[in-house]
Amino acid sequence: MKALLIKYKSVVKFILTFLSVYFVLTLAYKYYLDLSDGSKYYPDYITHLVANQSELVLNAFGYDTVIVPHPDEPSMKLIVKNKFVARVVEGCNSISIIILFVSFIAAFSARFKSTFIYMLSGSVLIYSVNLLRIAILSIGLYNYPWRRDILHTVVFPMIIYGIVFLLWMFWVNRFSKQQKKHA
Repeated sequence: MKALLIKYKSVVKFILTFLSVYFVLTLAYKYYLDLSDGSKYYPDYITHLVANQSELVLNAFGYDTVIVPHPDEPSMKLIVKNKFVARVVEGCNSISIIILFVSFIAAFSARFKSTFIYMLSGSVLIYSVNLLRIAILSIGLYNYPWRRDILHTVVFPMIIYGIVFLLWMFWVNRFSKQQKKHA
């Protein structure tokens, strides 16, 4: 067993680092959600912010959009041209995806400065792409409501997980090249 641990030391380190960072960030996020009382920013501050920003993006695209708190569940109703098209729930705010992204980058880290800058810029990009994703989905649901299932189960996840995968691959290739230079 010891020989296997020594042989696969880098793999074990990667897995333990990934799981540790993921666990800590997920607990912190759960703690944040538990503290959110939803009185001022419903259902929580980040989800409320994403809903407001999605409204701004859709209005910029020429779709008369408003958001209102959902009366029956912790979400914001997204209404395009007086037609209820989507709910912005906690899972739509991209924080869980950002936690996954940051955990991977931390587990495959390089120098602190480059790792931190990449985590920060990647998180901002994921957040921004998520806003565009919500806008695209809302426009799609407004114009093609009969395509709801394919839009929400295929196109919607493909956009966000695709950008995360591309960011991971860019990081791995960039990091690998740094390793070769210093070897």
